[in-house]
Amino acid sequence: MLDRFNRNINYLRISVTDRCNLRCTYCMPEDGIKLLRHSDILTYDEITAFTRDAVAMGITKVRLTGGEPLARRGITTLVRMLAEIEGITDLSMTTNGTMMRGFAKELADAGLMRVNVSLDTIDKDKYSRMTRGGNLDDVLDGIRAAQSAGLRPVKINCVIKSTPDEKEARMVAEFCMREGLEVRFIREMDLAGGTFSVVHGGTGGHCVRCNRLRLTPDGMIRPCLFSDMAYNIRELGGKEALRLALDNKPERGTTNCTNGFYNIGG
Repeated sequence: MLDRFNRNINYLRISVTDRCNLRCTYCMPEDGIKLLRHSDILTYDEITAFTRDAVAMGITKVRLTGGEPLARRGITTLVRMLAEIEGITDLSMTTNGTMMRGFAKELADAGLMRVNVSLDTIDKDKYSRMTRGGNLDDVLDGIRAAQSAGLRPVKINCVIKSTPDEKEARMVAEFCMREGLEVRFIREMDLAGGTFSVVHGGTGGHCVRCNRLRLTPDGMIRPCLFSDMAYNIRELGGKEALRLALDNKPERGTTNCTNGFYNIGG
């Protein structure tokens, strides 16, 4: 489906939860966030029904995000439900990888095709500090489990301050080369400040070619990461919310003062 700037919008990112087991310094406050009420969060049936509407209108790529999507109970059930929708050609997930070891095979069996794993350093102590308590070994085990389960390609999302030439980024790149992983470098963003840039090794951050819509855990369809614009699928219905998001998708991002990466998925 084409927006008013003739961009082909075929990619839906679904944030399934605002919960996460880590507290990454650039993503979430140290003391956490005020979590959504259970009743405010879309059910798997609601997510699936909306995704069917989206696919019928032209969406072909679907990515599950969070928060941490593996933190939501029964996530494999949702993967299986989405995998049954005819027309989805790319079903993927972005995860911090810490729980992937226990999920990889069942996710692959349910129909998940590939994963992106967030990894900003391969130094154990620095990883623990960056994530406020995370265990790097859990992530490395999760990456290996994803590869063994056939969730390929495994892509690594590495957040950088300004350039891939930074020490931590170079170490991550070398690790990916050794392990047969693809790496994408994402410059640290500021939603409220409107700071974003093109992803090194990926397609994100390029407004002229943007092909994305985003669904938040509480049912708001957002046409742009860097915008406060949102349409409630429960109030409007999926098709109308999608139409409004498509018709009003801005030419480029500005600022987003109503969301954080923990509930919109980056």
